[in-house]
Amino acid sequence: MAELSNELKFSQKVGNEISVIKYGKEWPIVYIIYDDEEAYVGETVDASVRMAQHYENPRRRKLKNVRIIADEQFNKSAVLDLEAFLISHMAADTRFKNLQNGNAGHQRHNYYQKEMYESKFAGVWRSLQRSGLANKEIDRIEDENLFKFSPYKTLTSDQYLAACHIVHGLVENIEKGKKSSYLVSGGPGTGKTVLAIYLMKLLTTDVDNDLDSEDEGLIEDLMKIRQIMPKPKIGIVVSMSNLREALQDVFKSTYGLSADMVKTPSNIASSLEDFDLLIVDEAHRLKAPRNMMGTEMSNIRNHNVNLGLSRNNGTQLDWILKKSRYQILFYDEFQSIKRTDVEKERFDELKKTSDVFYLDTQMRCGKGGEKYIKYVRDIFSDNQPEEYVEFKDKDRGLDYDFQIFDDVKQMTDLIKKKNDECGLCRNVAGYAWPWKTKGKIHPENEEQTEEAIRRGFYDIDIDGNKYIWNIKYLNWVGTKNSRNEIGCIHTIQGFDLNYAGVIIGNDLKYDEASGKLYVDKQQYFDVNGKNKTGDKELREYIFNIYAVLCTRGICGTYIYACDEGLRKYLKKYIKTYR
Repeated sequence: MAELSNELKFSQKVGNEISVIKYGKEWPIVYIIYDDEEAYVGETVDASVRMAQHYENPRRRKLKNVRIIADEQFNKSAVLDLEAFLISHMAADTRFKNLQNGNAGHQRHNYYQKEMYESKFAGVWRSLQRSGLANKEIDRIEDENLFKFSPYKTLTSDQYLAACHIVHGLVENIEKGKKSSYLVSGGPGTGKTVLAIYLMKLLTTDVDNDLDSEDEGLIEDLMKIRQIMPKPKIGIVVSMSNLREALQDVFKSTYGLSADMVKTPSNIASSLEDFDLLIVDEAHRLKAPRNMMGTEMSNIRNHNVNLGLSRNNGTQLDWILKKSRYQILFYDEFQSIKRTDVEKERFDELKKTSDVFYLDTQMRCGKGGEKYIKYVRDIFSDNQPEEYVEFKDKDRGLDYDFQIFDDVKQMTDLIKKKNDECGLCRNVAGYAWPWKTKGKIHPENEEQTEEAIRRGFYDIDIDGNKYIWNIKYLNWVGTKNSRNEIGCIHTIQGFDLNYAGVIIGNDLKYDEASGKLYVDKQQYFDVNGKNKTGDKELREYIFNIYAVLCTRGICGTYIYACDEGLRKYLKKYIKTYR
C-alpha cells in the first residue's frame, strides 16, 4: 500500500533528513513540496538528492514543507504515472492557489501491471485529503472545467509528438525570420483543446525555474525561443463565447497563465500591437461575413477595413494571419455547422503552405473510440455503415453505451438519473424548435421548470412531453438547472459529457423509398444557419450538427428521433433500448 510520509521541514538540511526515512534514498517516489498557498509535485529515484537540488531553486526555496509518497512495489513508470495524476488533480482541486509545476513531461504510456498501480492512486488521494493537502473528491474534480481543460493533462503520444514538432518548427522559422503556420487536424475527442492549452502553458513557462523535463531536445528548443524572444506576445483565440469563458476561468486559476491571454477574434483585429504567436482553438468556427446581419456584420466589415482587407470578403482567419507572425490552428472540417463559418476551401489552401499534424487517438467515447466516431459520421451521411456494430462487445474490445429510444421521456429521464449517479449528463437537441421562451423565464430548479411549463412556457413538444431550451448560453453545462433543460449545439460544442441524450428533431428525416436522409428546411430554426444557405450545404451542416452532438459522451450516447422513418433507419445501426 502506498504510504504518505510525515511532514518534514523544507530546509537546507532536508536532503540529509529525508535520507534516513523509509524510501527516502535510492527508491522511486513522488513528493510534494508546499506551503499554505503553493505546491510543487515531482518524482525521483532518490528523494534525498532531489530535495537538495530543489532547495537551490529560489522559487522552490520559498516553500515550507515536504512529504513523500512511496510504496514497496513502486517503479519508475508507476511514479511517473502517479506524478501526472497528482499534478492534474491538484491543479483542479484548488486546495493550493498555485502549482509551481511546468507541463513539459507528461505522456500517456503503458507499463507492466499499470492497472494494479493505478488502483492505488485513489488511496493516495484519500491520504492527501486526510492530511489537508487536498479538498475535493476525485469524481467531482474530473467533472470540472479546471480539470478537463487543464494544461497539466497527460498527453497521448500523437499530442506530444505534435507539440515537439511544432516547437522545433517554431525555432527553425524564428531563427530564419520566416513567418509560418501550423495546422493541427483532429476529430472529436482527440484532444485539440487540451493540446492548445498545453502549448500555451509550455510556451509561456519559465524554462529555468519551472520546467522539469527529461526531454532535452524540447528544453533546448524552448530555451532558444526564449533567447530570441524573451517576452513573446502570445494569445489563444477562441471564437465560441461559452468555451472562451470556460478557458478564461481555467487560465485565471492556473499558475503562469491569466484570463486576458484568452482572446476573441475581435480582440486580435482591434489590438494596437501585432502578436508573435496566436493559438486558435476550434478554428473551424472562425467567421466569414456570410449570413450575418446588423451589428455583427457591421463589426466584421469595420475590422476588415481597418486591417486593409476586403470590406465584404475578409474573414476572422484573415485577421489572425495578418496580426501574427506565427499561428497554430486547431481544426476539424466535420465540425463546421453553419454558413457563417470560414469555408473549408480556405483551410485547404492554408494546408498547402503550413506544417500539418494529425491527432488520431480517441479519448472521449470510451472504448468505442475512433470506430464509434467513424460509425456515427457514416450514419449521418450518404456513406451508410455496411453492417450493424454492437458497441457493448468485450470480445471486440468495445465498451460504449450507444442506444436508441422509442420514448423521448424515457430517454430524458434516464439521462437525468445518470446525472444523479455519475454527474455531467445532459439532454441536447438539434435546432428543430424555435426558442419561444427566450428572456421570458428563468427557472433555477426542477420545480420552477415544471411550473413554467404548466403555465405554457416551453419550446419543445414531443408527443405531449414538453421541454425548454437552455436558459443560459455561457457555461450552460455547469449550471445547476441544465439537467432540466435541453441544450442546443451552440452550448455544447467543445465540451465533454459523461452521457449525452440526443434528440433529433424533424429537421432531419429519412425517405424509405429512396433510402436517403433528407433535411426539412422548414423545421430548422437557426435563422443565421439557414439564411441564404443552399439545400446541399444545409444538409451537410445538419449532418455535422448531429454527428457533433452524438460525440459528446465519454461513457455513452442515447438517441431519440422524432421522425418515425428516421427511427427505423437508425435502428438498423443502433441497439434499441429495452
